[in-house]
This record gives sequence, structure tokens and C-alpha cells, in this order.
Amino acid sequence: MIPKELFQNVRRIEISTKRLVTDVFAGQYHSVFKGQGMEFDEVREYQIGDDIRTIDWNVTARTGRPHIKKYVEERELTVMLLVDASASCRFATVKQLKSRLAAEVAATLAFSAVKNNDKVGLIIFTDKVEKFIPPRKGLGHVLRVIREVLYFEAKGRSTDIIHALEYFNKVTTRKSVGFIVSDFFASKTEDHTNNNLKKTLNMTNRRHDMIAVTLNDPAEMNLPNCGLMELEDAETGQKILIDSSDNNFLEQYRRRASERINKREALFSSVGMDHVDLSTNTPFVQELIKFFLKRRKKISLRR
Repeated sequence: MIPKELFQNVRRIEISTKRLVTDVFAGQYHSVFKGQGMEFDEVREYQIGDDIRTIDWNVTARTGRPHIKKYVEERELTVMLLVDASASCRFATVKQLKSRLAAEVAATLAFSAVKNNDKVGLIIFTDKVEKFIPPRKGLGHVLRVIREVLYFEAKGRSTDIIHALEYFNKVTTRKSVGFIVSDFFASKTEDHTNNNLKKTLNMTNRRHDMIAVTLNDPAEMNLPNCGLMELEDAETGQKILIDSSDNNFLEQYRRRASERINKREALFSSVGMDHVDLSTNTPFVQELIKFFLKRRKKISLRR
């Protein structure tokens, strides 16, 4: 039996997200994600203007009239949502937790996929894969995905994106569209993991169509001036006492935050992976729309 509060929250997200997909994202999703290629549709008689390379010579010889093979795009996609459930995502200083933002984004993407008759699957990860839901179609399946993203209680606190990507490659046999929704904070030092992460991202992005959805909070860039503060690393539990009124410290804090974001963007760029940055203090809808438009423009330039 689903608790009443859980049902109401899932229902609220379902209603708002379905409306969002219908009113705002109609056509956007379809236009920026390609199908798996072309599949045979039918044989029909040749018409002026048809490509002669598509002529079916066997049927032409049998009937005495030129016929062509007609192909259509195989539209069905498999969309995999890789959602970070580590302790650092259960954090916010403004409107909503990063985990709640992740749930709403995942719901929007899931409903967009279902509206286009695509399959949706889910991987929830921390420093291990905590939940895997194989890709399927249908509204009931999407609601299950949303429930899990909203209310799954992860056992792990830290983050291992490499392991999540390796698991994704293992369980997904066909080319898929993968959204990795994470704040990209890791408890291991970045210098130690960056090369391995780059290799794994590169391999995964060549095999699939990967998009990074980064979760951010304003306090990760700028701390408020509140005097002495005790900060705790959500993933390791390590605590440190800082003076937020110290301008030198605040400048150093901002510089390190900026360096982290620049390294993250350089990582995505180096493997040719698209990304969209979202924040807990701003609506994600406009950012997703801008991402879709930018991606569609990039696809058009390639053609």
C-alpha cells in the first residue's frame, strides 16, 4: 500500500510534469534524439524524383516496372536515467534539495520519452549501484521510476560515477540515451580519479549518447557572511570550522569552486559529452529548453 503523502507527491509531479511535457517540450525531445537507424517499410512503384539507389531490382524485374524500397527511421529509443543518490545530493540552502531537483528533472525526461513511445530505465547510485529498473514503456512504469527517485533511501553516502557507468554499459546491450544526473562531487580526490573518469566517460559516450545534468546550489559558489561556521563534508563526515567573514577565505572559496566547475566542463568537453547545468534556486525548465535548442542547432550544423 502506497502511503498517502507519497502518492500525493508522485501525483503532483505527474500532473505538473505531464503538462510541462505537453505544453513546452512538445517536439523538442523528438528533434534532438535520433533513433537507432533506418528500417524497411515497404516496396512501392518508382516515382519521379525518387533516389535510383533505392530501386529494388528483383521486384522491378518481376513486374516489369521500376519499384523502390522505402525506409523509415527506427524511432524507438532506450532512455536510461543515472541518478546520484549520495549524501551531497541531499543538500540545499534555498528552494529545494538537489535530490528533489533531480527527481523533477528525471520525471520530465521520463514523461518526454514515454510520450514518444520510448523505453525508460533507472539506475540509482552512490559509491555502488543501489537500484536498477530495466527499461520499459508505459505510464505505470514511469510512475514507478518517479517514486524510486523521490523516495529511495540510499545506504551509501559517497559517490562512484565510474562504477555507475560501468554498470550501465554492462546491463545495456543497445545504444541508448543516457542522462547522468549528479552534482559530480566525489569523496575521492579528483586528481586520483579524473583520468579514470575521463576514460570511462569517453568509452560510454562513444557507445551511447550521454548527457550530464549537473546539480548545483548557490552556497557551493558563494558562502554567506555569517561569521564562524562549521562545515561538514556530506559524504565523508569531515568537519571544519571556518570564518565566513574573512574576505581572504571567501575569495579562496570562490576561486576553488570556480576551478572545480571549469575542470568539470573541460572534462565533458574532452570526451565530446553534452551537459546542462541546473541550480536549486532557479527553475530548471528554461535551462532544459535552452539545452534542447542548442543541441538541435548543433545537430543541424552537422548535417
